[in-house]
Amino acid sequence: MLLSGSEIVVECLKEQGVDTVFGYPGGTILNVYDALYKHSEIKHILTSHEQGASHAADGYARATGKVGVCMATSGPGATNLVTGIATAYMDSVPMVAITANVVLPWLGKDTFQEVDIAGVTMPITKHGYIVKDVTTLADTIRKAFKIAKSGRPGPVLVDITKDVTAAMCEYEAMKPSEVERISKYTEQDIDSIVELINASKKPFIYLGGGAIASGATKEVKEFADLIDAPVCDTLMAKGAFDAYSDRYTGMIGMHGTKASNLGVHECDLLIALGARFSDRVVGNVAKFAQGAKVIHIDIDAAEINKNIRTDASAVGDLKEILTLVNFKLEKQDHSEWMNKIIDLKKKFPLDYDRSKLTCPFVIEEIDRVTEGKAIITTDVGQHQMWASQYYKYTEPRTFLSSGGLGTMGYGIGACIGAKVGRPEKICINIGGDGCFRMNMNELATASRFDIPIIQVVINNHVLGMVRQWQTLFYEGRYSQTILNDKVDYQLVAKGLGCDAYKVTTKEEFAPALEAAIKNNRPAMIECVIHEDDKVFPMVPGGSALSDVFDEKDYLKK
Repeated sequence: MLLSGSEIVVECLKEQGVDTVFGYPGGTILNVYDALYKHSEIKHILTSHEQGASHAADGYARATGKVGVCMATSGPGATNLVTGIATAYMDSVPMVAITANVVLPWLGKDTFQEVDIAGVTMPITKHGYIVKDVTTLADTIRKAFKIAKSGRPGPVLVDITKDVTAAMCEYEAMKPSEVERISKYTEQDIDSIVELINASKKPFIYLGGGAIASGATKEVKEFADLIDAPVCDTLMAKGAFDAYSDRYTGMIGMHGTKASNLGVHECDLLIALGARFSDRVVGNVAKFAQGAKVIHIDIDAAEINKNIRTDASAVGDLKEILTLVNFKLEKQDHSEWMNKIIDLKKKFPLDYDRSKLTCPFVIEEIDRVTEGKAIITTDVGQHQMWASQYYKYTEPRTFLSSGGLGTMGYGIGACIGAKVGRPEKICINIGGDGCFRMNMNELATASRFDIPIIQVVINNHVLGMVRQWQTLFYEGRYSQTILNDKVDYQLVAKGLGCDAYKVTTKEEFAPALEAAIKNNRPAMIECVIHEDDKVFPMVPGGSALSDVFDEKDYLKK
């Protein structure tokens, strides 16, 4: 059938099963928005800012496993998507960002609201397209979705000139392409992995976000039970392994538990599953797991031997590879090693000052009230680390956070996207007052569409994580980290159409949270905590994991 380019865009979105688009209109993308107006099958969420749209698409993708979609007009509309695209790229989130540009004859002539968004986003996308011919439009959009969700997932940009959105072309519907999980491993790779595991006496499993992306949580549990090994995780892997399991030791790295960091330091075999050995995990490369052989399984060949040298590896889909490995393994007994790890967990539990209102207390209360079944999104900083430490995640896709880029202002948009994608879930964003200031305008998006998210603001009147570093490593020189000004978050939230609560004592929090859940409306709960509460344990930047210290160690100095 003969359709305009803008109608082809919408039809291709429908082909791909897209039910929601997050975006903001403008001059060059008007034709696409006009086409959307005629298709109620696709819900459009008008965010307060394009960055909110990209974060919402990201949160939708992480929570559902589908490709998230965001849209923006040319120039500043497109560039406002960049932080969200980079966030998705660093955390391997499948997203398609659709932008429109000036008409082809005016491209490259510094036209009003023109920017080379494909060039701008080249380093932070899996692929980018500029569509200048309507006959290539449908296939380009189809390729974008295929690339976004195949292999290691990530964001793809499709920039379309405005004349293409108006031009007419024959369109024929097609079924979406299957997700491709390209594997490059050999049988010898599998045998080498099994051989190292069989020779190990003290194996340790290091779990990354690939376990969730590949849907391998069942296989991971089977693998851990077969080799009788403890399991630590990264921010991206929260929920891939049951936090209540005796095998689970918590997060590894800069703010990982002592059990994880000391255990990895002592192990004789470290098995990295869908992880990338980031600097926040590894610390000092030369001292990382010094006495251990290393196995690395990942879908991205570029990650193998990039940061840490391996002794055996396999490139491919984690679920597929673990299925083969599990088949070849016999049940092992490492009870002595497991008992040592369990003793470490008992000796060095996570703990905090329980005499006052703190963020860890708030996190534990959220866990209790929601029975551990909420989707938790976070911004970046101390609250992010506490949320990863003190909430017991038991299901994948229930912890959404900017790990690789560390994007302040990520959380509200992501929470909106998660709630739209999984409306049956309670969705709570936890953010510091510094992060809340970044994108608090997205509360207006939640109230406009009556999306009942709950924003918890951990208000310590400072940029908490930066202040912690200033305390520990900069002799208390608090340069530009104090936020103790005249902003009234209650008035802000109410002014943006949301319910608002203020909590200053432990006893006040649970009733506020329960009321927010019961009312089923967009809400903000401000929790006032002390400015010098700190996240422990901690490994100083560039130090060995064995240098991990907690609050007791800190107070002894």
